[in-house]
Amino acid sequence: MNMKKSKTHKRAQVSKKLSVIPKFDVIKIAIDWHAAQYRVVRIIDQGGPEPAQRFTPAKFLEWAAKQQTLAAQVYSCYEAGAGGFVLHRQLTQLGLTNYVVHPRKLDPDHTGVINDATDARELAQNLDRYVRGNHKAMRVVFVPTSEQEQKRQQSRQRQQLRNTRLALAAMGRTLLLNQGHRQSNQWWKPTRWERLLPMVEEWMVERLETYREVILAITIQLEKVTQKIEAVAPLYRPKGMGALGFEEVQREVCDYHRFKNRKQPGSYTGLVGGVSASGGYHQDLPITKAGNVRLRTILIQMAWRWVYYQPQSQLIQRWKHVLLNPKAHKRARKRAIVAVARRLLVDLWKWQTNRATPQGLGWKMIGSHPTQA
Repeated sequence: MNMKKSKTHKRAQVSKKLSVIPKFDVIKIAIDWHAAQYRVVRIIDQGGPEPAQRFTPAKFLEWAAKQQTLAAQVYSCYEAGAGGFVLHRQLTQLGLTNYVVHPRKLDPDHTGVINDATDARELAQNLDRYVRGNHKAMRVVFVPTSEQEQKRQQSRQRQQLRNTRLALAAMGRTLLLNQGHRQSNQWWKPTRWERLLPMVEEWMVERLETYREVILAITIQLEKVTQKIEAVAPLYRPKGMGALGFEEVQREVCDYHRFKNRKQPGSYTGLVGGVSASGGYHQDLPITKAGNVRLRTILIQMAWRWVYYQPQSQLIQRWKHVLLNPKAHKRARKRAIVAVARRLLVDLWKWQTNRATPQGLGWKMIGSHPTQA
């Protein structure tokens, strides 16, 4: 009896081991993300796309976990958007290799038929090509850590507050202009408001006060957020780069080590020139603007300050024949400042990744170096 039980136990163990062996080599899953539901298309090994399936977020995670038992390797992807990186972290925790990709129009044949199912199918085919080695099939987005994302959201919230305040101020200015009073967007500030009161009718004061109260409340919150951001900025930084500007650039980049060469920082900002070329035809185009618009705006503003505060730096010396020349044409100065903004991020990347020193770049620094403090 003992011999029979032993043989039966061994057979059960062998059977269990065989059942653990995955049925497939690779499963690829494309997700068309929506807040209430996901449309999902799966490709198994070398097969074609399966019909799209619909899942609630909770049911999809259960289904995704099951795919791990069916294949040796499971890949997934979805487009970056309002959903952020929560789903990415959930899938990664389950063991899937997930990619967050840059959104694009998923209708290459221009059929005019676009819905969730066709988007998911096209995305699945792009993922299939990407997994097989065609890294041009998708543009993978950098996924920040939770801490990096929290810091970035704080600086972006500050910009949202500024934009909202500007919009409300513009509403008040429009109201004033409609009644024959020409004012700037600073009409709500205490000094200007006191001068404005005797000039407008009572009903206008009532309307303007509605805007002004909201603007003042936003201003208080804006100052609080700004102070929090500036408080964590390092004291040792280039002259002309304020605490706020330094932190905003740092938080948009997230991690300078994400860039592997000097071309990638410029490409990320969209400050590189476009090209239209075919055969013997070649034409240079304006900058692509295909990148982080927030970072691009900050760098352009910072580049103008760089001209004033860092005229001795290698970067400004390279463009001094334009930027330091009062007779230079306005258009030439604008083109030069775009080049300065692009190169400024490259120089920051070199500094932050220990590829160059501030002295080597010709920068003037403020504060004391951390190692010397």
